[in-house]
Amino acid sequence: MKISAIDLIIILLYIGVMVVLGITMRNRARKSKDHYLMAGKSLPWYMLGLSDASDMFDISGTMLLVSMAFVYGIKSVWIPWMWPVFNQIFLMVFLSRWLRRSNASTGADWMKTRFGATGKGVVASHIIVIVFALILCSGYMAYAFVGLGKFIEIFLPYQVVQDYLPFVTEGNLPQFYGITLTIIATFYSVIGGMHGIVLADVIKYGLLTVASVSVGIIAMNHLAKSGTVLKTPSGWDSPFFGKELGLDWSNFIADAAEKIKRDGYQMFSAIFGMMIIKGVLVSMAGPAPNYDCQKILSTRSPQEASKMSGFISIILMPIRYFLTMGLCVLGLLYFTHLNVPKNDGITDFEQVLPAVINNYLPAGLIGLMLAGFLGAFMSNFSGTLNAAQAYIVNDIYLRYINPGAEKKKVLLISYSSGILMMFVGITLGLLIHYVNDIFTIITAGLYGGFVSANVLKWYWWRFNAHGYFWGMAAGIVASIIFTNLFPGLKLLFAFPLLFIIELIACIIGTYTAPATDEAVLKQFYKTVRPWGFWKPVLAKVKADDPSFNPNKNLGINILNVVLGTFGQVLLMLFPMYLVLMNWKAFGIVSALIIVVLLIMYNTWYKKLDED
Repeated sequence: MKISAIDLIIILLYIGVMVVLGITMRNRARKSKDHYLMAGKSLPWYMLGLSDASDMFDISGTMLLVSMAFVYGIKSVWIPWMWPVFNQIFLMVFLSRWLRRSNASTGADWMKTRFGATGKGVVASHIIVIVFALILCSGYMAYAFVGLGKFIEIFLPYQVVQDYLPFVTEGNLPQFYGITLTIIATFYSVIGGMHGIVLADVIKYGLLTVASVSVGIIAMNHLAKSGTVLKTPSGWDSPFFGKELGLDWSNFIADAAEKIKRDGYQMFSAIFGMMIIKGVLVSMAGPAPNYDCQKILSTRSPQEASKMSGFISIILMPIRYFLTMGLCVLGLLYFTHLNVPKNDGITDFEQVLPAVINNYLPAGLIGLMLAGFLGAFMSNFSGTLNAAQAYIVNDIYLRYINPGAEKKKVLLISYSSGILMMFVGITLGLLIHYVNDIFTIITAGLYGGFVSANVLKWYWWRFNAHGYFWGMAAGIVASIIFTNLFPGLKLLFAFPLLFIIELIACIIGTYTAPATDEAVLKQFYKTVRPWGFWKPVLAKVKADDPSFNPNKNLGINILNVVLGTFGQVLLMLFPMYLVLMNWKAFGIVSALIIVVLLIMYNTWYKKLDED
């Protein structure tokens, strides 16, 4: 255990700043419901982008990325397509603008824009979105909670704190850390609202940027001084693969070979194909009802919503992967000295990150890194908590319980809902012990049940609220069943069946009820301006307004999605090759990034006002 007094001072100072921040932002948050939940839609896009990137720069995810980079090397850039990370490109290119044009407060509130405000189907579709959103938010909070406990325990093990915490046992120490810091994160987010959350995220991102750059430089120095080539299998340093993954760790680290086998990634081309199919469909569905959706709806305009989504990849990927590869390189150089703990008989590669920090970073930088990662947890947790509060306040309390509630009453419900969701997140986190388990449940399970209904709502005019409800209901139920029937990676291959089940439910629900009111469809089409199967609605809109021009940017949007996704991968490779000091690959990647940026400046940025 290497944590020093200066490290503890930095950590405690950071926690103190977060508490003070919540108190300071209290008055701004209390101005109105919109100020509390959406910062009055007054924050600039780059601050919201930094905040959103901070929400994604979490402990659990970074532990997972480091473990993936260690075992899969440069090929690990493809594995996050399971989420998929390239959904941010679809948002940047067109979906953020479409969503922001609704001027809604939440994803559920957006349903009124698409299907109208009244009717049994509308009410049912509204409720099912709320249910899905709260389940998803609970899963994300548990995801953050589990990673936090595993992370902190390495730096403050039971032997160090047992005299100061006599009521804590060695078995429940991670849960104690998680609960304590969850309460702090809840405090500043509940008291300070969106203003407090965004400012805290910006501060935390600054800390992590300094720490990430420092770790990357330290790793490069260690690699240069060692004068050795990393002991990794052939193909580890290349993003390319064939029918099979092609990584043979058996002569290096046997547990790494066993992990690949257990993960099921040997036939990687088949997995890659499934990730693309699922990823494109999930991305076309738009943002799930979580913190990402809330940040888009909190922007000042549709154009700023697109800029915010594009900014996320630019500021997140290089910094996060500079840290990821830095920790990975240090882990590979000194693996035999790290004493990484085992789980189920093999090395727990998720523990490489804290083990490296604990053994090979200097005093002060450890404190900075820990403060940044504590902030990462708080950022992810508080952003998700804010999204959950928005659904409870806007879509449950103000719509069904007390529509005319006074401002004080609304704020009280906001505070209460935040505390309630905190308890839900903690409880779920106590029941699930592994980061990867929650990762799989969220990405392969819950998102699988979300896709069909949310794709059809954008691109097919005949799709109605009844179809949406039955599709979502079937998807949620089927995803719960599938999560239990198909553990691990098998969930990914079960996705087509899950998608078909939901699609059938969507179509049956749609055609067993009348089409959405014509006036609602026309208003949605004119306001949001989607492309897709809208020909009957376009004809009616043109009949009323012959000067109306439909969105004809399908082709350029597809081009920008392809370019943007390619560019996002390059932004991951850029810092990885830099840390590895593979200058040839680094030069090629750098040149390609410049080419993509120049093209997209003309095909995307300069055309933000055109559709």
